[in-house]
Amino acid sequence: MSIPCRISLGVTIMPTYEIEQYELHAMKYRVEAASEAEAIRKLFDGEAEPVEQSQDFIEVAEDFGMPAEEYRELADALRNLGIPVDAVIPSIRSIEKIRRPGRTG
Repeated sequence: MSIPCRISLGVTIMPTYEIEQYELHAMKYRVEAASEAEAIRKLFDGEAEPVEQSQDFIEVAEDFGMPAEEYRELADALRNLGIPVDAVIPSIRSIEKIRRPGRTG
């Protein structure tokens, strides 16, 4: 699979992509409650307050991703690059070719 590029004054300009990746993060919340179970229920109901700067990256969520069957061409290109792809393209939610400011075409 070739990547289309524009040639301008002898300079090859590679396309730019925005990629959304699934990741697991942990976040701390504070809530007043009579018990642990009640605290969790309040969290689930949106009644807990997030603790500032408590978000912590855990890992890339490789079990989630774009369906390989639906994105067969991309899945095959990734396999050709040595990237294992089964039912999903691991951890990828979306990919989009974008126009960068100041560039045309």
